[in-house]
Amino acid sequence: MSESTTQQRGFDRHMLEALVCPVTHTTLRYDAQAQELISDAAGLAFPIHDGIPIMLIDGARQIKAD
Repeated sequence: MSESTTQQRGFDRHMLEALVCPVTHTTLRYDAQAQELISDAAGLAFPIHDGIPIMLIDGARQIKAD
């Protein structure tokens, strides 16, 4: 996904630099296809709805560690 397409969805990838996992306070990985911010350290995926990251622990999807 190009950066212009990402910005059209309303999510600025530069914002990712300012966001951290609310559980571990580590950096997040952006999954453009799933529209999620992934915390590998916590094993959680935080959804992005209409360009807004939902950083609530209760709203996060549990992911399996590889």
